[in-house]
Amino acid sequence: MKKVYTCFTTDYVHAGHLNIINEAKKYGEVIVGVLSDEAMVKYNRFPSISFEERMELIRGIEGVSRVIVQEEVMYDKIIEEIHPDYVVHGDNWLEGPMRAIRDNVESLLSAYGGKVIDVPYTYNDEVRRIDLRIKEKMSMPEYRRKRLKQLIDLRHLVKAIEVHSGLTGLIAEKTVVEHDGEIDQFDAMWISSLCDSTAKGKPDIEVVDMTSRLKTIDEVMEVTTKPIIFDGDTGGKTEHFVYTVRTLERMGVSAVIVEDKIGLKKNSLFGTEVEQTQDTIEHFCHKISEAKKVQLTDEFMIIARIESLILEQGMEDALERAAAYVKAGADGIMIHSRKKDPAEILEFCDKFRECDKKTPIVVVPTSFNTITESELAEHGVNIVIYANQLTRSAFPAMENTAKEILKYHRAKEVDDKLMPIKNIISLIEEL
Repeated sequence: MKKVYTCFTTDYVHAGHLNIINEAKKYGEVIVGVLSDEAMVKYNRFPSISFEERMELIRGIEGVSRVIVQEEVMYDKIIEEIHPDYVVHGDNWLEGPMRAIRDNVESLLSAYGGKVIDVPYTYNDEVRRIDLRIKEKMSMPEYRRKRLKQLIDLRHLVKAIEVHSGLTGLIAEKTVVEHDGEIDQFDAMWISSLCDSTAKGKPDIEVVDMTSRLKTIDEVMEVTTKPIIFDGDTGGKTEHFVYTVRTLERMGVSAVIVEDKIGLKKNSLFGTEVEQTQDTIEHFCHKISEAKKVQLTDEFMIIARIESLILEQGMEDALERAAAYVKAGADGIMIHSRKKDPAEILEFCDKFRECDKKTPIVVVPTSFNTITESELAEHGVNIVIYANQLTRSAFPAMENTAKEILKYHRAKEVDDKLMPIKNIISLIEEL
């Protein structure tokens, strides 16, 4: 009997999945792969139920002969293992980043005469309701809040990009690329005080109050599902920071990063060019420990940002602070540098990892932007944050458009540089 293979990345079985199974049965024995949690996250879907539950879900479908684990997004290992005569999939993989998966499958099958079968994608009111239900579930605070910790366990490196509005949140949520035969996406979102302030035309000195910043979080949360890391600046007074932590945790934010400086906030990339005062180890540890006391869950993370290298206080000071902050309860350490050479960042990571193998390390490669994610991961980095690139790319594009319209007294000359409005609208789902 011929072997037919299909792979599911779902938490619910609906008419579309049953349609694929029924079509597959026409060709032979149906073997279904269930994408592992690690692969699902990379593929652009975060599981809302456990892997074991997803396996049982597929086993319960009539007509399924065997259920196996697919560990990778690409089908190479599976096809080598089971040598299917047919691979069946919805025809939604004929375009976009998923096309690379289909091309890979077709190439592998053609080597021995196998065939790809594209089944018309099922999209009706029932399927739409199920998809919407999954999205709403994943956006709920109790699911979103714990996702950053889950990602740290699942991914060799978690990638976050800054967002400062609902629209930039959608870009972070929906941007998926295929490159060199791999599918990739951002894992989390960073709500930066710099970019939030800039979007409001305000200086980055904590002049935008917490109520306004919480409103930005709410706007982003309303249209996305990915975990949020919040830029807490200095955290302010300890008595205020504990309330911030409780509020963020209740909203479903996954982590807050708080820097060990006091006084009027100045952007770290100015370094010693402007007056900046680093907090004492004792006082900052007290701030961390008091904030940890008010947490209601183990899921929320307080990440301590160390400014020693920025303020030229030396490597030993940075390492001493890191050890003290972890002992005080910090769930992660962010180490920052404004040098273009990443050497001091890598030195810190290596030395920190000699003493601490588990505590997550966060870096923001804004100035040392030549280093790759894989290189950072090799030195023990867990989270990389692209902290302001969306804001910095948007400003020159918008400014140039404004200049061109003023120059030509019409919009025709800029039109071919603009995204069609219907493409932007398509990012925004209607209920």
